[in-house]
Amino acid sequence: MIEAQNLTKTYGAKTAVNDITFTVRPGIVTGFLGPNGAGKSTTMRMIVGLDRPTHGSVTVNGRHYADHSSPLHEVGALLDAKAVHTGRSAENHLLALAATHSIPKRRVHEVIELTGLQSVARKRVGGFSLGMGQRLGIAAALLGDPQTLILDEPINGLDPEGVRWVRSLVRSLAAEGRTVLLSSHLMSEMAVTADHLIVLGKGRVIADAAVADVIGGAARASVRVRSPQASVLASTLASPDVTVTHVEHDLLTVTGLDAGAVGDLAARSGIALHELTPMNASLEEAYLQLTNDDVEYRTGSSARDLEVTR
Repeated sequence: MIEAQNLTKTYGAKTAVNDITFTVRPGIVTGFLGPNGAGKSTTMRMIVGLDRPTHGSVTVNGRHYADHSSPLHEVGALLDAKAVHTGRSAENHLLALAATHSIPKRRVHEVIELTGLQSVARKRVGGFSLGMGQRLGIAAALLGDPQTLILDEPINGLDPEGVRWVRSLVRSLAAEGRTVLLSSHLMSEMAVTADHLIVLGKGRVIADAAVADVIGGAARASVRVRSPQASVLASTLASPDVTVTHVEHDLLTVTGLDAGAVGDLAARSGIALHELTPMNASLEEAYLQLTNDDVEYRTGSSARDLEVTR
């Protein structure tokens, strides 16, 4: 279990993490989300003792990370897959980590097999692809068979098979009763992997709830409507609380009414419908709505922003 109480981190005048309190519980996969600059990386670094909180505290399995006599047996972390001596082989890197905790050599071989590194185990890490580097980072996190896992962007650089493997891995670890904190920018993957979400925005917790509750609370469901009288239907449905978007000449997306209400209005107006399909809100839509006011770094809104002055 990971417990943060009033956790705060400042760098001079910059507040990276602002008085956040949360609990990551065992037995479920907790997704850790937020825009760039929201404070996720700083929070994870404080959990494993790489940064010292300015105020507040965070514990893993009831103790501060530095107070654990054998931290690799308590928490495994993948924060930076590139934090490896590039001249070492994958096997030697893991053996060196294992030696710090008297972890037997057979465990090194177990995590190499588990992460699919057998064919490259004796090759230098400097020649690894991004995906292989991620697998090595996951192997290191699993080395001590810890009860708590912290994985920052573990599927970055992985192929579809690797993504599916990570999804299965974290789900199985949670099913064993372990605590899993998973960070990713891929909302589609988080939607099918995580049970619970903690969302940061500008250093604060802006959501701490089950995935279904985050989607239901931050995004309104839409209805896909096809009609030969689409323009007339759009005028009929128009109101301050309803948004109607023309997708094609005969196809609308309606937000703010459910399928039954759209069908009833169309029937009363004598408008024929060729399609009426409820569209559930996605995690991506919910996330974007939830964090809209907390995005620190925005891209330009038009091609003009990309022009080069000569």
